[in-house]
Amino acid sequence: MRKRLISLGLIFVMLMGLTTTLSGCGQNVTQKADTQDTWSKIKKRGTVVVGLDDSFVPMGFREKSGKLVGYDIDLARAVFKLYGIKISFQTIDWSMNATELRNGTIDLIWNGYTKNPQRAKVVAFSKPYLKNQQILVSLKKNKINSFDDMTGKTLGAQSGSSGYQSLIDNPKILKNKIAKKTPVQYDTFTNAFLDLNAGRIQGLLIDSVYANYYIKHESNSSDYTETVGNFPSEDFAVGMRKGDKTMKRKIDKGIQTLKANGTLDKINKKWFGDQKVIN
Repeated sequence: MRKRLISLGLIFVMLMGLTTTLSGCGQNVTQKADTQDTWSKIKKRGTVVVGLDDSFVPMGFREKSGKLVGYDIDLARAVFKLYGIKISFQTIDWSMNATELRNGTIDLIWNGYTKNPQRAKVVAFSKPYLKNQQILVSLKKNKINSFDDMTGKTLGAQSGSSGYQSLIDNPKILKNKIAKKTPVQYDTFTNAFLDLNAGRIQGLLIDSVYANYYIKHESNSSDYTETVGNFPSEDFAVGMRKGDKTMKRKIDKGIQTLKANGTLDKINKKWFGDQKVIN
């Protein structure tokens, strides 16, 4: 019996060691992939994979027909057309975008992606190309015309969004005022608007580019109120792995080329009118 116990003990130790080794290998593979410059591989296969939330109007969303359209869709295609590379758009869980990038499921995050210090720790960014800000959207009947009017009321925000991060990072601006000092989190803004219209939440913290486009195209657009608070303005940029230095140069150069030849201005006016392009 003693020998059997010793044998079982040795097997357990060996299995634990193997598990640790395999786990370590997985981490090493992920870390190695994150530091590789993948441009030559992408160029050779002729396709780059872009991750997005396909309900984020007007940056990237699906029409009723199922066709994928949007500002970032047009911009990404125009940039990579310069290099003879096609784009495969991959719908992802937005809260997992950095993980999908590190794992190699996608090559880029290009979908109204805000550049901020937290994300910059794990993701490399292109130069910013569009201004954005977080605003509070409510129904006029709720009589919410300032952030103070949200005191004790329920707020919605998208999980993993820059708006949610701004809310957490700047609690005195809005978070400490709302019910339970905690927002209701949604996978998509579409679901958040459904709850806002149904009265399950009284306010929604949302990107101005989304709110302006969404409300403008609603039949009851006059029913909404938009309130600008003191959250800092944001810059939209393309997210990529830390090692993709060539990718960064190509995207930055591509956007500059589109600005110079007038394509960027056409895309901007198509989707935003006079929305400020900062590149």
